[in-house]
Amino acid sequence: MRRRPWLAGAGLVLALVAGACGGGGGGGKKTTTAGAPTFPAGTTMAALQAKGRITVGTKFDQPGFGQKNPTNGQVEGFDVEIAKLMAVGIFGGTPQSVTSKINFTEAVSAVRETVIENGTVDLVVATYTINDTRKQRVGFAGPYYLAHQDIMVKKDDTSIKGVQDLGGKKVCTVSGSTSEKNLRAKAPTSDVTLLPTYSQCADELSNGRVVAVTTDAPILAGLVQRSAGAFKLVNAPFTDEPYGIGLKKGDQAFRSFLNDRLATIEKNGQWTTAYKDTLGKLGLPIPQPPPIDRYPESGAIAATTLASTTTTSKP
Repeated sequence: MRRRPWLAGAGLVLALVAGACGGGGGGGKKTTTAGAPTFPAGTTMAALQAKGRITVGTKFDQPGFGQKNPTNGQVEGFDVEIAKLMAVGIFGGTPQSVTSKINFTEAVSAVRETVIENGTVDLVVATYTINDTRKQRVGFAGPYYLAHQDIMVKKDDTSIKGVQDLGGKKVCTVSGSTSEKNLRAKAPTSDVTLLPTYSQCADELSNGRVVAVTTDAPILAGLVQRSAGAFKLVNAPFTDEPYGIGLKKGDQAFRSFLNDRLATIEKNGQWTTAYKDTLGKLGLPIPQPPPIDRYPESGAIAATTLASTTTTSKP
């Protein structure tokens, strides 16, 4: 039988769980879909298979990463494709066929830790920068992408050439984001406007209530494209932002599975295809995926049974 590429990742998770659970034998192992991997009972992966559905928090207003299509109601973007590829590793099938097993729910920046902790979502894939503060509350797989914070202004604005020029100026970013923290650190005298989403910040720039919007360059590139020539990217990056997949803290088996799955899609070309089909259409060059950080998580356990989740509520 031909060996499938995702079996390597599943095998590592099986070894982790077997070591933690002792001599459980073969009982409880289950395959629910043709072509799906087999996971031991008690893991989040097995629980998701049994439920037949996974809930993923993402952005609904960020071109290129996660944006709700007003025509068909589907959420589209690189983060969405990454989530689909993670789901394929659980349910089998293809990124297209697995879509019916994913409930995408909106997760704005300020609520991402909360919806993971309270079980509203199983994963968050939402331009979610990995940092030590967030690691106190949630776990991260990845990173799967490295972004850099930049600045967006009106097309005819020549006064802002970098973060040093934001002092004393009205600048918009999103509440609860690393962009807010970086802005206050790099331009402490700026007049900061905080809103729930970057599309709302773009509206503030358009109507002249602020003179700049700052967040990660790929997000801004999508907003620039959507502006039909009204905005431009300053192209003066000033931070590194490693995007990770957020999950419940302590679920080491699930995190190891997701990291292995990321390694698989990077190796087999699916990561590149997902990028070309989304961010690549914004004119962004194809980068190399960043190294996966398999950091040790204090208090982690080898397997965590999936808590009951709410799949209909929107954070």
